[in-house]
Amino acid sequence: MIDLRSDTFTLPTPGMLEAMMKAPVGDDVFGEDPSVNLLESRMAALFNMEAALYCPTGTMSNQIGIKAHTQPGDEVICDQSAHVYVYEGGGIAFNSGSQVRTLEGNLGRITAEQVVNAINPDDVHRARTSLVCLENTSNRGGGSCYDIEEIRRIRKVCDEHGLLLHLDGARLFNALVARKEAAALYGPLFHSISVCLNKGMGCPIGSVLMGSAAFIKKARRIRKVLGGGMRQAGYMAAAGLYALDHHIERLEEDHRHARQIAEALLQTEYVESTLPVSTNIVIASIRAPWKPAQITEMLKAKQILTLPVSSTQIRMVVHLGITPEMAAITANTIRNLIGKDV
Repeated sequence: MIDLRSDTFTLPTPGMLEAMMKAPVGDDVFGEDPSVNLLESRMAALFNMEAALYCPTGTMSNQIGIKAHTQPGDEVICDQSAHVYVYEGGGIAFNSGSQVRTLEGNLGRITAEQVVNAINPDDVHRARTSLVCLENTSNRGGGSCYDIEEIRRIRKVCDEHGLLLHLDGARLFNALVARKEAAALYGPLFHSISVCLNKGMGCPIGSVLMGSAAFIKKARRIRKVLGGGMRQAGYMAAAGLYALDHHIERLEEDHRHARQIAEALLQTEYVESTLPVSTNIVIASIRAPWKPAQITEMLKAKQILTLPVSSTQIRMVVHLGITPEMAAITANTIRNLIGKDV
């Protein structure tokens, strides 16, 4: 099977597995796991932030960040398609007791002008706007990337209005590679950043939350309350360390394969359009009378797994488990899918 449902379907490479097996470990809840400590320090340094916290999932690291920044009754601003709003089980309401103001951005990206217009006035009848959440890259935006200058403008708005700024950087390394930007530019722009290691970076689990030392101290307590304190987590943290050394630059290969697949989709009669392909995600709109579920099943019969993400769209996500040969097979199968099977 060529599995394009998500980049969460990656498996550890032989080198990563060897690093995991050889990792020095301890009890991370006691702060004594050397591999976890090293991963946290390396990530904080890489993103130019004071401290970091290793978490099992990106959902947990996002939810910890939001809870640490808000009080019950606050309001959080984000795009209407943001992962923190759509795909985290209502976690903002459940964990933080905050409500959400959603904005209609462009491919999952909101602007400074939208943010300033969404801030509630200082009125006891209104929720207190306290936090803005961005997502880079945007999952439902087809892997779109923010322009860093727009992020700077959003941070300026936050500073002027006393708001905090959190980044869901689940696929931030993809954005950095695509835009040829340094990770260190991002730390000063955000009060907290969450970065997943279990997607394009190829780790089996893991996400890292970064911020100030005081913020991470608070976040560590919240992680414990949410059940995220792990013991010999260094075996998994070692996978993250290996990924930092070996899996960042290769993300460009995934982006190239995604463009190859998108080009094939646009050559077919059953695809109306695709969202612009900036990184490793391809979202295609299916032309009537065909339906996403129908196309998904036809591709599955050809040993290619994809994911319907709406009543009109399918998604394909490229990752390190997709070889150049697999990408070529996928593109060829897509081009020849209709006509021979219908």
